[in-house]
Amino acid sequence: MSGVVSVFLADDDDRFRAAYCKLFDRTEGFRVAGEAGDGETAARLVGALKPAVALLDVQMPGMSGLEAARRILPDAATRVIMLTTFDLDEYVYEALSLGASGFLLKNASPQEVLQAVRTVHAGHAMLAPEVTARLIRHFAPERPELRHAFAGQVLSEREVQVVRLVARGHSNQQIADELFLSVETVRTYLRRMFAKLGVNDRTHLAVLAHEAGLLYEPR
Repeated sequence: MSGVVSVFLADDDDRFRAAYCKLFDRTEGFRVAGEAGDGETAARLVGALKPAVALLDVQMPGMSGLEAARRILPDAATRVIMLTTFDLDEYVYEALSLGASGFLLKNASPQEVLQAVRTVHAGHAMLAPEVTARLIRHFAPERPELRHAFAGQVLSEREVQVVRLVARGHSNQQIADELFLSVETVRTYLRRMFAKLGVNDRTHLAVLAHEAGLLYEPR
C-alpha cells in the first residue's frame, strides 16, 4: 500500500459519500480509509484510523464539520479539506483559521476532487494564490481593529514584504521579480516564516497576515 493516499469521507448525504467512495476506490493511488455521516463519528474515527486526508462537510447534524476539524487538526496526522456547497461560504475563513488545508466545492468535478486531495497530501494548500487573495478580501475588506498575535513576532523588513505579497496573491516568481530576489531565496524566506509562525502553508500565512493588519502599508 506504499504510495497510496488514504482518504476519509464525512458527509450526512449517503449518496454523496457513495459517489466519492466510488471515485476513490476506482482511482489508482487512493483508498477509502473510512466514512461517517456526522461530525462526532468523523472526529472519533479519524483519530483512530489516521487517514492521510479527511474531507469534512461543513454542515452536518450534531457536531459540525468545523468542530470535527477543531478536534482532528491538533493531531497533525491528517490533513483536512472542508466540503462546502457555496463558493466563499461563510465558514471557509474559519476553517482555514483552524488549520484546514483548503476547501472544495461539493459540485467539483472528479478531476478537481482528486487533484485537491493530491495537492493537500503533498503538503500544500489547495487554494491558488489568486483565490487566497480573493477569499481574504471577501471576508475582511476592512482593516481589523485588533492586532493578531502574529503582529508580536519579530519579522525583518524583507520578511514583512514577502508576507504582504503572499497575502495579496503573488506567486513565488512574482515575489522574486518584485523584490529582485531569486525564487529559491523567496522559498527560503517562506520556510523560515512557516517555522517561526507555526503555519503549514501559504494560505495559513495569508490569513494570519490579514488578522495582523500586515496587508496595509504604514502611513
